[in-house]
Amino acid sequence: MRRRDFLALLGGAAAWTHQAGAQRSTMPVIGYLCPESPVPFASRLKAFHDGLGETGYIVGRNVAIEYQWADGQYKKLPALAADLAARNVDLIVAPGGAPVALAAKASAANKTIVFEMGGDPVQLGVVDSLSRPGGNITGVSSLSVEVSRKRLEFMHELLPTAATLAVVANPTSPTANSQLENLRSAADFLGVGLQILQASNEQEFEPVFSVTAQKSAGGLVFTSDPYFAFRSGQLAELAQRYRVPAITQSRDFPVAGGLMSYGGDFAQSHRRAGVYAGRILNGEKPSNLPVQLVTKVEFLVNLKAAKLLGLEFSPSLISGADEVIE
Repeated sequence: MRRRDFLALLGGAAAWTHQAGAQRSTMPVIGYLCPESPVPFASRLKAFHDGLGETGYIVGRNVAIEYQWADGQYKKLPALAADLAARNVDLIVAPGGAPVALAAKASAANKTIVFEMGGDPVQLGVVDSLSRPGGNITGVSSLSVEVSRKRLEFMHELLPTAATLAVVANPTSPTANSQLENLRSAADFLGVGLQILQASNEQEFEPVFSVTAQKSAGGLVFTSDPYFAFRSGQLAELAQRYRVPAITQSRDFPVAGGLMSYGGDFAQSHRRAGVYAGRILNGEKPSNLPVQLVTKVEFLVNLKAAKLLGLEFSPSLISGADEVIE
């Protein structure tokens, strides 16, 4: 989505918020808790609106949304969730990863919650089970976290002679430890060494690439993390500058000039979150709505990026890609 199109989409946000108070008796209100700012979340928000539309709800016509944006400062999420819970909203939507879902459950327990995330909501304690989430919370989960080891396999296939591959994880992520455990298991199976690097803010991105380039670790594999996904442009620029082959979860990375991505289809997961929000507004109970799993996973490769790095994708990697960027 182009920036101007999204600004038009959000242009009525203030009016919608005003309508939420002025027409509270006739128009339901959704509280929308987001870890980022409006522009990088544009395509996700559009997908959510599309899902709402499938259930008959059009923002500004028969439903209003009150937004809380964390602007990439995830520590703000619990306070923002509590603020939404204190308002007279009908439900809270918590999209964009495990940190948002956990913050909403901890700080807005008195509200109905629809989450969207990439990890296992049962393992993280968000719901009791997938089929019977229990209480007032349900949502959608993709496979972005579970497929981290597949990224390592793709990088190994591209660089079969590399003795060591680097992995970067966000130490503040609730799924970091489980992903690293899976990646170590995959590395043992592949017979490659792992160099574990950490980054939890933008200032730590460049050292990750410089260390990888200096130590000739082969390639760089990013664990699944929303903070990484929403900074794909910056990561792609650094990968080009330091000439480091890298793979992330988000399709935005190769679109921005990075080498490869493998992860869940965020458009599907956010659209389904919109559908669930609409169904709950229509009277269904969240406890009766099983957590939906988005099983579609996308693999993208960028041929131009490979050429700049002096690499060539094997026929099997090319044939297995969902999209090839030339």
